[in-house]
Amino acid sequence: MRISEHRIEALKISTLRRASAFLAISIAAAAWLVRERPIAADAPPDPQRYDIAVFKDVMIPMRDGVRLALDIYRPATNGLPAEGKFPVIMERTPYNKTSVEAWARYFVPRGYIAIGADVRGRYRSEGHWDPYRVDGADGFDTAKWIGEQPWCDRSIGTVGTSYPGGMQHALAIANAPYVKAMIPADAVSNIGRYGIRHNGAYEMRFFNWIFNIGGPSSHLALEDKQSADMLAHFGEQVREYATGLPLRPGTTPLKFIPDYERWLVDVMSHGDYDDYWKNSGVDVVEHVAEYKDIPVYHLTGWYDSWTAQVANMNYVVLSKNKKSLQRLIIGPWTHGGRQLTYAGEAEFGPDAKLDFLPFEQRWFDHWLRGIDNGVGGEPHVRIFVMGGGDAHRTPEGRIYVGGHWRNENEWPPVRAVATPYYMHANGVLSTDKPVLEAPTSYTFDPRHPVPTLGGNISSTGAPPSHHDIIERPGDTGNFIEIGAFDQRCRLNIWTCDDDRPLSARNDVLVFQTEPLKDDVEVTGRLIVKLWASSSAVDTDFTAKLIDVYPPNHDFPAGIDLNIGDSIVRARYRNSLEHATMMTPGEVYPFTIELYPTSLVFQKGHRIRLDISSSNFPRFDVNPNTGEPLNNNRRWAIAVNTIYHDGPRPSQIVLPIIPASSSVQ
Repeated sequence: MRISEHRIEALKISTLRRASAFLAISIAAAAWLVRERPIAADAPPDPQRYDIAVFKDVMIPMRDGVRLALDIYRPATNGLPAEGKFPVIMERTPYNKTSVEAWARYFVPRGYIAIGADVRGRYRSEGHWDPYRVDGADGFDTAKWIGEQPWCDRSIGTVGTSYPGGMQHALAIANAPYVKAMIPADAVSNIGRYGIRHNGAYEMRFFNWIFNIGGPSSHLALEDKQSADMLAHFGEQVREYATGLPLRPGTTPLKFIPDYERWLVDVMSHGDYDDYWKNSGVDVVEHVAEYKDIPVYHLTGWYDSWTAQVANMNYVVLSKNKKSLQRLIIGPWTHGGRQLTYAGEAEFGPDAKLDFLPFEQRWFDHWLRGIDNGVGGEPHVRIFVMGGGDAHRTPEGRIYVGGHWRNENEWPPVRAVATPYYMHANGVLSTDKPVLEAPTSYTFDPRHPVPTLGGNISSTGAPPSHHDIIERPGDTGNFIEIGAFDQRCRLNIWTCDDDRPLSARNDVLVFQTEPLKDDVEVTGRLIVKLWASSSAVDTDFTAKLIDVYPPNHDFPAGIDLNIGDSIVRARYRNSLEHATMMTPGEVYPFTIELYPTSLVFQKGHRIRLDISSSNFPRFDVNPNTGEPLNNNRRWAIAVNTIYHDGPRPSQIVLPIIPASSSVQ
């Protein structure tokens, strides 16, 4: 059986089981607490040990009458809920509240109540799915109901990664009662700036989310087998639909799940950063004044899809505007990968992973139970500085990058020195400012975009296509590759036509330093300042920072390891709020902020910056025609030009940590 058939069969079985369970629930029974057999907890011994009593599918009303479903895990003794009041830890999720049981087994024996809640329109909850926008009000009503129960001590902490991380921000923006501490991990936020729209471009990972996560677990798929089969097949075609954009309403099986189709078409079509995005429910920056003043531990990874929002936005604005303690930890992780030692093809060593449940427990023990465990005196920022490894090939085939943890007083580090590295016509990247150099032009054909090889990505998995004209042995099974990746194509990646390095493409401009004479640590925000023109009225410019490893015994061709990337849609060069087309041939300044990083470029390595106009399917491809977003009928080849001379010195500004600065 082919890989894709395995995946489809597993999805069919899964959806059938979910559908059966969904139909078997009685509304009357779901309206009341139903105590089940206690779960045998598998957590390590604790001074106070409880069993677990589970109350499934507790339906609670929202202000508009829609009922949301909760699973409640309570401390129990001898099979009965323990007497007294306990603090609550809650996760609101679109990914099925039954997943909460995994961490409930850890916390409930330690004297916490664990609650999982299906968000509106997902799994057991009633209503229509409308992501983020109504989740503040629903979260407020859910927290109010929980806090007023006789078993709650009026203290609620919140957890959750990705979408559930965003649900925590929605709670705080809505000033939900009884919520006293949060740990939003890799959290959805500020989605009109980065995450869904990205400097005007669209992040295609959410396209795949609808095709292969949201749609196949919609109410329609859970309730009807034939619909589940149809949506499973639709998900298998995500690659074809991605290359055949735009996506117009009513033309695909998404029309049978209209909430999902409407949302996808809206976010692909709405580029202006206006009230549509600012009032999305998870825009922390725009709603920092309303954001509840409570302790928040922000968590992300250098290869997470939300790094820029978590570190550069949420942590910074809340630290400046709130009295409550804000903390930040950034590991070398991909999205949700905090318990891994690697990200993509890079290995960082055993110290890289985080023992997450004890980490969460310390935070909640302090803020919900008042335990003086030293949390208040810990460093404000903790980062993993990547690099320093010997670049050997691990048994899994990864390159050993290495790294170490370090404490900081703030983010970004104030001791970092903003150092311009200038692009030169001969492909050199250096601290020498250009004087008289001719510009560099390249042809951007939107029909042949530059393939994505790793990056700050999530929602990656997709069944391999049946219709790919190229035979791809060992197809990765991904829609997008994630994390650190050697920037060389390979045929098991569906967007690659050959196995050339990306640097060999004529539409990729490569600027790199000479081999470094000493280690150079780059820690902080990464900002590219371009001077550019185009033959088109609208186009894209992309930037990617790369660590070029010299050849060694294990990697005789060396490694070109991606560190960070970003994009800007030219029509949004002046303002994210309003689109302005270009005049062909006119030179404009562009600012592209990459996701932040912390990395030691080692002696003998090169610092490289790639400039191009596409990075697909990380971002949608600009057709260069200036037509409305997600509504083009035409495609045009653009000649794009980068300037690097005295008046127009294109550059990347690197935050370099001086070698003499003290390490904490």
